[in-house]
Amino acid sequence: MKTRSTIFRGFALAAATVGLLAAGGTAQAAPAPSGSAGFEPLTPVPSLDVARYLGTWNQVAAVPQPFNLECARDTQAIYSLIDPMNIRVENTCTTWSGEQNRIIGNARVNDTATNAQLHVSFPGVPTQENPEGATNYIVAYIADDYSWALVGDPLRTSGFILSRSPEVSPDKFREIRSVVESKGYNSTFVLTSPTPGGATGIQPLSTV
Repeated sequence: MKTRSTIFRGFALAAATVGLLAAGGTAQAAPAPSGSAGFEPLTPVPSLDVARYLGTWNQVAAVPQPFNLECARDTQAIYSLIDPMNIRVENTCTTWSGEQNRIIGNARVNDTATNAQLHVSFPGVPTQENPEGATNYIVAYIADDYSWALVGDPLRTSGFILSRSPEVSPDKFREIRSVVESKGYNSTFVLTSPTPGGATGIQPLSTV
């Protein structure tokens, strides 16, 4: 297994992903074409149950980031509790050459009122080595049954759709698209991530 020297902000899930990763271009998320939500900072869910959020997540869509372009498919994030303020983040994916990539980091809670705003850091990654820092991971949506989540940063330059199951039906993708757009993202800049039983290719969420 090859260890990645790049950062994946998926806490990704929580993390992806965190990470949680899409392969493709380097487009950034843009505000929604109508309404004011896209021009306001991304807001967290009112309350995140950290215990329910731990475990394995599959990235099923994301705003492409330079650090995750080597990930072709099967991007996952595994979150495990270190202490009440810190979570171990392990992100993995399969590269275009078929290798397995992995990086381990830390997610520190910045907002104890909601537990949904965190700072994710990775040792050895420039500008991301300090476990303390500004919020770069916000859980903006979580399904009632904690089956999927939308994670981003305050300015929406990143965005990750995390699902407990790698299988995503067309109806589920349409539901995800609706939520993504309601949170101020332009779904054209959110690309599907290939997973077993989910997307087979990479395409804008707006076309799914």
